[in-house]
Amino acid sequence: MDPGSSAGAPTSSSCCRTGQDPLLFWKDLQKLWSKKDLQQLQEEAWRGFAALDDPLATLLDLLEDSQGNYKKGHSLAIWITCVLQHRLQEQLLSGPQDSPRIAQLQARALNVLTKGSPKLVEPLSSIFRLQDIDRSFLLAHFHHLQQEGRFEEAMVLGTRLKLQPELDFEKMSIPLLLQDRVDLVKSYVANFPDLQRRLLDLMDSWCQPGFDIRDVARQYPQLTTVRLSSRVLRRRVVRLQQQYRVAPALCPNVVKQQQLAALRWLCYKRFVEKSMSQENWTDHVQGLVGQSSWLQESLLRLVASHSNAATAYQCALDLSLPEERLPAFVAAKVHQLKLRGRMIKVDRRLEEPHDARKEKYYQLSIPRENIHLLASWEDLAGQEARLLQPGRVVGVDVECVLSFVTEDRHQMSLVQVADEDHVFLLDVLALLQPPGGQGAQAFSRMVSRLFSDASITKLGYGLAADLQQLGTVCPSLVGMEKQICSIVDLQPVHNQMQEMGVAVPTTGDRTTSPRGLSLLVQQVLGTPLDKTEQLSNWSRRPLQESQLLYAAADAYCLLEVYHALGRGLPPFPHQRALGRSQTPVSSQRPGPQGPRPSEATAAPGQVPVCTEEGAAAPQVAARAFRVVCDSMLQGLARSLRSLGVDAVVLGDREDHSQLAEIARREGRVILTSGTPYHKLQAQVAAARCLSINCSLKARLQAKAVLQHFNIRVTHADIFSRCQACNGDEYLKISKALMMQLSGHPQSPGGTGGGAAQSKDKKPGRGSEAAPGGCACDPPCSWLALEDLQASTPATLGNGTRLQLAGVPEGVLRRPELQHFYCCTRCGKIFWEGSHRARVALHFQDFLEEAPRPASAPSEGLAARGCGTIKRT
Repeated sequence: MDPGSSAGAPTSSSCCRTGQDPLLFWKDLQKLWSKKDLQQLQEEAWRGFAALDDPLATLLDLLEDSQGNYKKGHSLAIWITCVLQHRLQEQLLSGPQDSPRIAQLQARALNVLTKGSPKLVEPLSSIFRLQDIDRSFLLAHFHHLQQEGRFEEAMVLGTRLKLQPELDFEKMSIPLLLQDRVDLVKSYVANFPDLQRRLLDLMDSWCQPGFDIRDVARQYPQLTTVRLSSRVLRRRVVRLQQQYRVAPALCPNVVKQQQLAALRWLCYKRFVEKSMSQENWTDHVQGLVGQSSWLQESLLRLVASHSNAATAYQCALDLSLPEERLPAFVAAKVHQLKLRGRMIKVDRRLEEPHDARKEKYYQLSIPRENIHLLASWEDLAGQEARLLQPGRVVGVDVECVLSFVTEDRHQMSLVQVADEDHVFLLDVLALLQPPGGQGAQAFSRMVSRLFSDASITKLGYGLAADLQQLGTVCPSLVGMEKQICSIVDLQPVHNQMQEMGVAVPTTGDRTTSPRGLSLLVQQVLGTPLDKTEQLSNWSRRPLQESQLLYAAADAYCLLEVYHALGRGLPPFPHQRALGRSQTPVSSQRPGPQGPRPSEATAAPGQVPVCTEEGAAAPQVAARAFRVVCDSMLQGLARSLRSLGVDAVVLGDREDHSQLAEIARREGRVILTSGTPYHKLQAQVAAARCLSINCSLKARLQAKAVLQHFNIRVTHADIFSRCQACNGDEYLKISKALMMQLSGHPQSPGGTGGGAAQSKDKKPGRGSEAAPGGCACDPPCSWLALEDLQASTPATLGNGTRLQLAGVPEGVLRRPELQHFYCCTRCGKIFWEGSHRARVALHFQDFLEEAPRPASAPSEGLAARGCGTIKRT
């Protein structure tokens, strides 16, 4: 708020005949407001309004004129309205209330409330007695707003005047829902449970199968766009259902759509990833489909789309579904096979022999009798001494019940604790029944003691999410996270390992490649975890043998990974362990690290490669390193360009086979992800093709590339290339010329630069005759007016148009900026900023020299007399 502003002064032409000039009256009030003399301001306002012939009209003039500038003057208008509320009500609002003049003022007051501050609702309603307005007139006003397409203003006004019960709910809410303005509709129905239920009913009706929301939008021609998609709509309904605490059964269409989405996900897991067994898949599907004929038919269509018709037919038999539910093409295929007397062959490739799985996946190294299921307080008491034995290292994990309904999406089922010789499976569902019983008390006491004991080191992978659930399943454990200590989370350790270049195994198919803890186990121990039982039914009791073995392996593998890393992970407080990647990584971790050999240097222009397996690549300068990235790695390309690496990117519609052609023709290294890696590796030398982990952020991907190829980066390399187009030639533009090209007036005195230099002598690249000099490496020349095309003054001689719109006016006004840079290839404009310092900080482990002092000469675009460059 700016008390001293003169904005929002009412014009005298809009006022009636007055005893004093309203404009002068308003200026006098502003002077007192700027002095913050509220007592004198109040007295002057009372005297001034009393001297006006039509004070109500003047007040509305004041409010209407200050609406256009909320930051300059509106606070004064609101203050005057509030302090004069009672005086105006008692002395100025006289005469018959049904007079045309009063009706006109009330209509204007309604318009002010439509766009004004919420603080005006109470005083204006009192001053103009809006509660006494004829209801037909009031409803006509809302109808007029809706006819003009001002749906937001109508809803805001209805909310402020608390007219929700009297207004048509559908007409008020549907247009805003179509524009995805659910926040406004939520405010409208707040404190009205009946309207909240009607809102859910309306939105749920739009989620029924086959419903086209465009049919509703056609009823509102004032709407130019519809922003509410079916997917967003379902999410909105789920959130509102949880917020209003409405049973899922009252939103049947959304529940049905959730079930269909769950069926799609289960079919993907079963038939694409092949990460679910037939038994687990059938168990989940039966619970979802039930007796719904629509879901039954949808399921069979999904199965047929992922597999063959015979498998869909077998699915119908397994689920006891009638044959008439089969899709027509499946029924026709089955009937044809039966007529020919041929066997219906089900796709059996989904299952894998048990022996093959044992060889392929991680196996427990302790006997089965050392896995203990603790399902009662007596079981906990019998193993308490071993569970809480001090001075040990234990692995901790949890298993949750997978639910597809809108509530209780993840209910904890097991807590696993593994030591060197045993694994204890705490049956949470059994121990917490009944709530507050002996089992629940014993579980709470044991868990609290385990996690608060500083002498016991607890290992986990993504422990933050696991530990947050303890307070939800057991109320006595709420706030326990403040007492937890001696936690080592291996997830940030894993992230650091991948940052430092640990090879990511790939199977050629991203859908079946291991992820998370399974990937860590494969990288450290050689084989991944078998995650088949991860999505099994963890609410079923008794648990199956395969579930017990899976749960035990998930916790015990943490110990083996910890020991394989050489015990280089010291325990530290919970707050740091569960935060960002602050865990120190073991110096004995596997992967191609070790010191970068400074004595081995690649020849200029050559890409470093390893000539022998295990040999370190020769060191190469960043500007000499050239890569070609596939279309999925555009972020990586930008990160590498910011470090001076020559990085080109394949177009979205270009075939991956062109990567090898570009690499051979231009001597580049291929950076790719996913399945094309194996095909491309066969077309070029193995050392010239690197598979990139797409689950990492671009900055981490860039670090892995620098580490793998032993790239030397200097501070002069940073931003020596344009991140947008990969160009490496720039022109230096003076501030005066930039303001002239952008159409902004120059400040008195102006600034020096290329625009101000003599046209008789045009300096060359790096000429010291240019204002301020330019000692850049590579050198860049000053841009002058004669370097631009005459017909289009913002276009370089090579046809590149300067992207002046990307430079905010505030940047041009910054006094410390005296020059800019433009990329001669794409026309991007750069200026001094803090981005270079952040890049240097992110990649400080790969910089070969200390940052140059601010007073020292600068080199390259990375510094060019400024130290940092910011992209438009």
